[in-house]
Amino acid sequence: MAEPTTALKDTAACGTQPAPPCTLVIFGAGGDLTKRLLMPSLYNLAGAGLLSEGFSILGIDHNDGTDESLRENLTQTLEAFSKDPTSEFHADHIDPKSWGFIRDRLHYLKGDFKKPETYAAVKQRVTGSAVFYCAVAARFFGTIVDGLGQAGLLKQEGGTFRRVVIEKPFGSDLASARELNARILRQGDESQFYRIDHFLGKETVQSIMAFRFANGLLEPVWRREYIDSIQITAAETVGVEERGGFYEPTGALRDMVPNHMFQLLCMVAMEPPNSFDAEAVRTEKAKLAEAVKPIPPEDAVRGQYTAGTSEGRDVPAYRDEPHVAKDSVTETYIALKLNIENWRWAGVPFYVRTGKRMTGRRTEIAVLFKPAPFKMFEDTPTADLGPTVMRIQIDPDHGVSTEFNVKVPGPQMKIGRVRSGFRYKDFFADRPNVGYETLLYDCMTGDATLFQRADNIEAGWAAVDPLLKGWPQAEVTFYPAGSAGPTEADALLARDGRHWLGLDGETD
Repeated sequence: MAEPTTALKDTAACGTQPAPPCTLVIFGAGGDLTKRLLMPSLYNLAGAGLLSEGFSILGIDHNDGTDESLRENLTQTLEAFSKDPTSEFHADHIDPKSWGFIRDRLHYLKGDFKKPETYAAVKQRVTGSAVFYCAVAARFFGTIVDGLGQAGLLKQEGGTFRRVVIEKPFGSDLASARELNARILRQGDESQFYRIDHFLGKETVQSIMAFRFANGLLEPVWRREYIDSIQITAAETVGVEERGGFYEPTGALRDMVPNHMFQLLCMVAMEPPNSFDAEAVRTEKAKLAEAVKPIPPEDAVRGQYTAGTSEGRDVPAYRDEPHVAKDSVTETYIALKLNIENWRWAGVPFYVRTGKRMTGRRTEIAVLFKPAPFKMFEDTPTADLGPTVMRIQIDPDHGVSTEFNVKVPGPQMKIGRVRSGFRYKDFFADRPNVGYETLLYDCMTGDATLFQRADNIEAGWAAVDPLLKGWPQAEVTFYPAGSAGPTEADALLARDGRHWLGLDGETD
């Protein structure tokens, strides 16, 4: 048995004390999500002393296996990821004490997610508190929750808790999201279901609320009187690659907008909650999502990458990727103009874009402030002043930068642009984090702040529903891999007299 790791370290990604004892039951123990994200996150939590001695893991999958084979397989993949600079998990070496804590608590159960005997076997092996994690394809979400409920595994008795974590995509449109919500809520209470979005596990995303509401300089101007527009970007340089089978029926809109992008939107635009109580925060996020007007087709651009050059190498077109139809019209890029109908944001456009095979990897929220009302610089060499732009950077670097106007040294009144900002790593210790540590810990401790409630999910789908219904008739435009996206996306902003900020961090 490995030594216990109960002493907290100052590099802990989250929490101040170990989570209460429970069994983490992972449906899909042999899948990519378990290997790539869940195990590294649990390893980091163990290293930080945030898992109790009573913690255990039961992995369920349909393949033959044993406790030892599961342990060996996950050990090998963790070591491989630690040596891969492109993986989310970064470690110079695997600490045997931290991994030993997890490894010795790993157990395996072969089972068919569709058969009642699987859940009967789980019931025999799980006592006390438990978290059931659906690390599986979306088609199994309802099936698993039904199985858990019918086996009595969601009953909370004697002070124990039973919670279910459901990954995205939660539904494929408004109707299916409503159907799935209704289905799972027949088996348990809303408080038992944790709809996860790993974007919200990122430190910078979590800090947006603190950034907005803890600074008296910002909070008074965070509204329509002072803000011209807001751009939310999630650009990737990678393509679909081996995920064509998943991506073909999904596309960029379903994959990113009602979940990831709407969560960023809610964090930057919601009203201040009365407290950081989970329900207070989630209520304000839901109210914001419900205030987003349904998006008409003319305010959306769909794009698909063609062959091009990305990061110095030739890459194929989307239609030439594995498991993709040669005549596919699935979008790998989406640009949207959103309007929010409430007092704070009336008349302020929110521009959202996300795409694959773009010229740069960048996830950020950019706030463009209105110009000063009195143009005293009209008769100077710099009559056209650029906007004050604040960029909240989420990936690959975490930080905030602000671009604004100053006088250029010299005898003339000439205006120049400067940038001021900070990176989190320059002020705070780098903490091991693949994005799931906080979310897993919060689920075990019962903090639902960073998880989506049913009404928030449905509001996100409601906003994009007109687009999905018009998809069969909608055109897809094309953009070369390694570019900033289709020219039609530029036109979407140009008609409003605006332009996208550069993916290289520049305003132009």
